[in-house]
Amino acid sequence: MRFFFHEQAEAEFDSAVEYYESCRHGLGMEFAQEVYATIDRIIQYPEAWTQMSTHTRRCLVNRFPFGVIYQVKSGLVRIIAVADLRRRPGYWMGKV
Repeated sequence: MRFFFHEQAEAEFDSAVEYYESCRHGLGMEFAQEVYATIDRIIQYPEAWTQMSTHTRRCLVNRFPFGVIYQVKSGLVRIIAVADLRRRPGYWMGKV
């Protein structure tokens, strides 16, 4: 199974990497590795994670207060958001 980022999800992912890198050298890369490990878990078990709506699910990122919001369609995982869980809930819903 393959995955792709919604363009806004990719932008928020890049922004979070830059933020964590500005906090401590190497932390941005650690964050990115955790997000990609989360995506690997999603690809292995796409139906295992918390259902947010009829077609949308969320898998939590280890070590960081983020969740990967995604949909599975036609054998592809579409990453809707790399959501900072400290933000207002459901802000990503306009992307689905």
